[in-house]
Amino acid sequence: MHWIDWLIVIVPVVGVLWVAVSSRKYVRGVVDFLAAGRVAGRYVLSAGDMTAGLSVITLVALVESKYQVGYALTFWEYLTVPVGIIMGLTGYCLYRFRETRSLSIGQFLEMRYNRPLRIVAATIRTISEMVTNAIGPAVAANFFIYFLGLPHKVMIFGLNMPTFGVIVAASLCLCMVVIWPGGRISLLISDAFQGLMCYPIFVILAGYILLHFGWHDTIGPVMMDRVKGQSFINPFDIEKLRDFNIFALFVNIMGSILSRASWIGNDTTSSGRTPHEQKMAGILGTWRNLYAALMLLMVAVMIIALMTHRKYAEQSNDIRYELMEKVAVEAVPDAAMREQLNANLAAVPVPHHEIGVDAPLSQESNIDAPYMETALEALGGTPEGNLQYQKFRTLYHQMMLPVALRNILPVGLMGLFCLLMIMLLISTDDSRVFNASSTIVQDIIIPFFKKPLTPKQHLLLLRLTSVGVCLFFFFVSIFFVQIDYIIMFTTIMCALWLGGAGPIMIFGLYSRFGNTVGAFGALIFGSGLSAAGLYMQRNWAETVYPWLVSHGWEVSVGNFLETVSSPFRPYIVWEMNAVKFPINSYELYFMAMVSGIAAYVIGSALTQRKPYNLDRLLHRGVYDLSNEYKEPFKWSLRSFYKKLIGITPEYTLGDRIIAWSVFGYAIVYKFGFCFIGVLIWNAIKPWPVEWWSNYFFITSLCVTAVLGIISTFWFLIGGIIDIRKLFRDLAGRIDDPLDNGMVEGHVSLVDKKAFEERTHESQND
Repeated sequence: MHWIDWLIVIVPVVGVLWVAVSSRKYVRGVVDFLAAGRVAGRYVLSAGDMTAGLSVITLVALVESKYQVGYALTFWEYLTVPVGIIMGLTGYCLYRFRETRSLSIGQFLEMRYNRPLRIVAATIRTISEMVTNAIGPAVAANFFIYFLGLPHKVMIFGLNMPTFGVIVAASLCLCMVVIWPGGRISLLISDAFQGLMCYPIFVILAGYILLHFGWHDTIGPVMMDRVKGQSFINPFDIEKLRDFNIFALFVNIMGSILSRASWIGNDTTSSGRTPHEQKMAGILGTWRNLYAALMLLMVAVMIIALMTHRKYAEQSNDIRYELMEKVAVEAVPDAAMREQLNANLAAVPVPHHEIGVDAPLSQESNIDAPYMETALEALGGTPEGNLQYQKFRTLYHQMMLPVALRNILPVGLMGLFCLLMIMLLISTDDSRVFNASSTIVQDIIIPFFKKPLTPKQHLLLLRLTSVGVCLFFFFVSIFFVQIDYIIMFTTIMCALWLGGAGPIMIFGLYSRFGNTVGAFGALIFGSGLSAAGLYMQRNWAETVYPWLVSHGWEVSVGNFLETVSSPFRPYIVWEMNAVKFPINSYELYFMAMVSGIAAYVIGSALTQRKPYNLDRLLHRGVYDLSNEYKEPFKWSLRSFYKKLIGITPEYTLGDRIIAWSVFGYAIVYKFGFCFIGVLIWNAIKPWPVEWWSNYFFITSLCVTAVLGIISTFWFLIGGIIDIRKLFRDLAGRIDDPLDNGMVEGHVSLVDKKAFEERTHESQND
């Protein structure tokens, strides 16, 4: 990069780290370290959550998936709009969890079920979360190696060190710089500052891509040039798409509802100054995500156009060769085999695909297919070779983004994009390390202590555990090889917890039905099925498939899989394959969720003796000592619409405007006009593919750009005001006596007698 780019990167990053370190002075106790003193406002929470959720791995995963299936499925993703908006506006799960006053999900599980479930569930959740998130630094390290054109080896103090390991270590050290001083306070403040800096970068990058490539002359024609059944832009012509298809969308919607509460409890969901402020932060998320979504979309379609359109053929060919040579070094350890592979790939003719003249492209026949077929011929044929091919193919698709950007971004934009990626790296990794470490301390370690720790001991334990989690991330990143699409890998890894967590959390928060037996059953059957699926995926090419062949079972097992999946074709296709496990992660996740629900309901129905006291858990009625609970609306015709979007008596005029604006944009415009209206129109008279190109250009780019600019200024102003208020509240905070039990990591009920009563009830159940 140019020195200007390095200046753009270094100055803001140093500023963010200085702010994080300076926040140490606001930490006066464990509640401050774990939940930022519970004084965070809506804009700080919302802006911080964006950068904590949007990461390098998110961008790489999105481009990787969109490169396979295009943008047509986005139309059907509008089905998630009413689900997400209604959950956000009503505070589904988040509001009730905040009412429990739990500092961690494990603390909630002990309050609702018992301590053994708290420890077992927290362990499963932490392992699932940590392994899933541990590949984040690995993907990010590879991203920077390819984006900056770094060698795979670097000389440090006379030692030839792997660049990958050096970058992973450096990124995790940056995490500790943020976490160690102030915990959640440091995270909230630094993430909020990074979020506010990200907004203008989103605008600049999205504008550059659109102006440089153009929609109607480049992006649109490329998206329309696909075979029947695999359209990249017509949502009514995608039935033959595999992996990221309609069924995957259905699983995502089901999972978003069932698993809404499964990750809360050790993140910012405990940091809002009130449950209402926490709820408003979630509502603001609709406007917060506008320009982030636009930037992600533009980067994804830019890569498709760059690597496919004829006018970029020479440039894309150079990108492919640079990419494949670098990938081969990582995927193929044998030098002779690697040299032969590179020679075979160099012999592949430069593809020149002309839209409208040559046959349309497909998932099986595309510009990358000759290179992948050549790699399979050179590497495949043995279990070890099939595994190397999986690594080669995976890295090829993941690292296409950084290599392409390195070759097209000018001076200045290179620095801005690098700055964006570093900020997303820091904000995501530090949040995930802190979440995992706080879960380990609060839900796995402290329950074994007979005496409460002093605040000083508690804080030291939290900090040291964060160091331990960083070391875990480091070793997993170094030694764990990810051989599937990133989204597929994270789906099955999260399913280790989410397969059984959904009914445990939903029934726990909303129902008097359900007990410890049902909860353990959900974990055993839901999470157990996910674990079996993960093992099959990880060891298929090298172990499982060769074992089937050695026993002569590959044909019979293949016939069984095809027979079972045949009623669901073309959306679910299970065919025997020597390289990849036939059942993908979404399908395994769906089966795990169904198994978990069934086990919870059956186990609880057979063993529960009496309904659970939900009022005590939620601090309602006689248990509402802090007077936080607000009576719900009484149903009437006048209050129906307010109830529909979650408006309660605590809403101010500004809150009502925000709620109605979100409802109008998401439900009326996006879901009503852009989805339902267009769906009815196409049911009467289907649109030609050109109309779909114009539709996405107008709705996804033009309208989003205008609203995104407005929301950017809105969040910048609101965020600055909220950050100032956060500093003021932290400096003048008075300790809440109701937090005393929470800081110990034990159960915080109304009093010790109530806790003893609940423990006795759990044992009776």
